[in-house]
This record gives sequence, C-alpha cells and structure tokens, in this order.
Amino acid sequence: MKIPLIDLVAQYRSIRGEIDTAISSVLESGTFILGPNVAAFEEEMAAYLGVRHAVGVASGTDALLLALRAFGIGPGDEIVVPAYTFFATAEAVMQAGATPVFVDIDPKTYCLDAAQLEAKITSRTKGMIPVHLYGHPADMEPILEIAKLRELRVIEDNAQAIGAEYKGRKVGTIGDAGCLSFFPSKNLGGYGDGGMVITNDDEVAECLRMMRTHGWRKKYYPERMGYNSRLDELQAAVLRVKLRHLDAWNERRRELARQYAELLSGLGVRLAYEAPYVKHVYHLYVISVQNRDEVQGCLRKQGIDSGVYYPQPLHLARPCWSLGFSEGDFPFAERASCETLAIPLYPEMSDEHLWRVRTAMERAMTMPEVRPQV
Repeated sequence: MKIPLIDLVAQYRSIRGEIDTAISSVLESGTFILGPNVAAFEEEMAAYLGVRHAVGVASGTDALLLALRAFGIGPGDEIVVPAYTFFATAEAVMQAGATPVFVDIDPKTYCLDAAQLEAKITSRTKGMIPVHLYGHPADMEPILEIAKLRELRVIEDNAQAIGAEYKGRKVGTIGDAGCLSFFPSKNLGGYGDGGMVITNDDEVAECLRMMRTHGWRKKYYPERMGYNSRLDELQAAVLRVKLRHLDAWNERRRELARQYAELLSGLGVRLAYEAPYVKHVYHLYVISVQNRDEVQGCLRKQGIDSGVYYPQPLHLARPCWSLGFSEGDFPFAERASCETLAIPLYPEMSDEHLWRVRTAMERAMTMPEVRPQV
C-alpha cells in the first residue's frame, strides 16, 4: 500500500455529498464568473479571518502581483523577500517591475529572519513580503516594527498557512495585506487554481477589484491598466464547502504533527519546529536530513511518498542571476534546499499510515550512507 504525500481523493470522498451539490448548483445556474458564490465566499473568508475585504483572484501568484501593484510598487522599487520559499514570491516582485532583495531564513522555522532585515533596507525599499512557510508563521512583531519605523508596506505571503496564528492573531491579517493560494494541495484548496488578497484598506480593496477585471469599475470602461484575474464560481463553490471544514482539518494536521514528533524522536532526524508564540497548521510536515536523496529513495522503495520543497534557493534561480548573488550568500537557505524533505501528512491519515512512515524512516536512517542530523 503506497502512502501519498497528500490524498485529495480521500478528502473528496469525505465530503462528496457537499461538494457534488455545490458543483451541481453552479452548473444549473449557468453563472461561472464573479457570481454569487464568489461574492459569498469573499464575505465568508473576510468573516473567518476578521478583515474588512477579501478579493478573489485567479491564483496565489496573481494575489501577490496585484497586491504589489495596488500599493504602487513598480520599477525602481525594492521589496525584501526570504531567500528560501516558492519562486512565486520573488517572481511577483519582478513581474511588478521591482527588484527582490533577499534575506536569509531562521534555520528553525524556515521563515524570513527578521534580525537581518535592517541591513537590507535602502532608500529604494518600499516593502517586504514575509512568507509563512509550511504553515509556520513568520515572526511578525519585529518585521512590523521595522516597517513602521521605515514607512514600508508589509504584504504577507499566506499561501501555505491559512488558519495559522501568530500570538493569537490569524496570519495574513497582520500586515497591510495578505495573499492566499487555493492551489489544490493547500490546506484550503480548490479543484484548480485560485487565490485571494485580504486587507483592511478600503482603497486597496477597490483597486484590487478593478485590476482583476481589466481595470474597470463599470464594464467596458477601464480606468487603469488591469488584468484578467478572477476567481471563478466553481472554485468558489468548492471552497465555500471546504472552508466549513478547515479548522477541523487543521487541528487534525496538528495532532498528526504531534504524533510524528513522538514517533520519529531518536531517529537522527531534525523534526518540524513550532515556536511557542504561534499556531502552526502544518501545510507540510518538513524534516531535515543529511543524505536526503538517499533517504528519499529508501522511502520510495517502501511505498512512502515524499517531496522536496524547495531544491533551489531563490537567489540561485536562473531568473535571479542578474541580481549578482552566488553560492554561500545565504547559508541557511542553501542548507535547507539540500536537506529538507516533506513526508506524508494529511487529515485523512490513519495510525497505520503513521506507523508505516515511522518504520520506513527508521530503515532509511540506518542505511550506511545516511548520517544522522545534528
């Protein structure tokens, strides 16, 4: 029996009736773009997160790009981002015409190291994008202090941490705006691409709604350059159903993470970390191992799926070569890209699944070529 990294079929089967009814209602309505489900989902998401506005867009990447544009970020500007995350964070900055400025990560949380921010800020810096990576919130207090002192924008990349909390506040609601992704594998995932920007700024929200539909408030009368970036009705209908289950799913992820911490203790693996001031939602359960490729290969032979997030830090990605970085510039990001490995974790996992992963990890860690993590 193979154990996948995530089992979306099992999730569908657990809520099949609700999902099928929601999809059928959209098909019967004949309304597929910016209809009542999108409007209702935006209201429900705003209420869930406790913000004034939630604006659905076509993807998490578009959410980042439109948020940057809504804050007037463009050519000549610099935006500080972590050196280790999904490429979309830096990509959106470059698509806006601005320059990403990289900061190394905290080796425990894999999130942006706020202690290094000050040294990266110049007269061209207009903001920063902390990423709540793998479901663990970034350390927002020092980030916000610096942003307030320097009058910088803070856009939270919350693609992987919906429902997570930082000192009692839901992440994505702490900065000037938060960006969500509804990619299928996310804790709240649709059946295709989708994204959202959340904010308490009325003007920014109005700008976002214009930009997602070609820059118009009134159809066919554009007032500015915009995009075609709309969350569709089918995705919104699916996400409305799933939002009702999100907290229970996140709690199950946290329980599985607690069990992993016990089962994998003593195997020479560096386990996922949770800072005492956060509520981690474990979008991914990421361990750190030396000889990662050998460990992953051993797991694969035993039917255990795993994933590498991410095999290359951002400063070494080809589109960023022109920025002039080289190996050694961000050592923790580079180490993470070589040693991190995501193992199966999804709400429908059983105790048997956990024990099979534990047994497979024990075998992998006793291979002669594998060195225990220090």
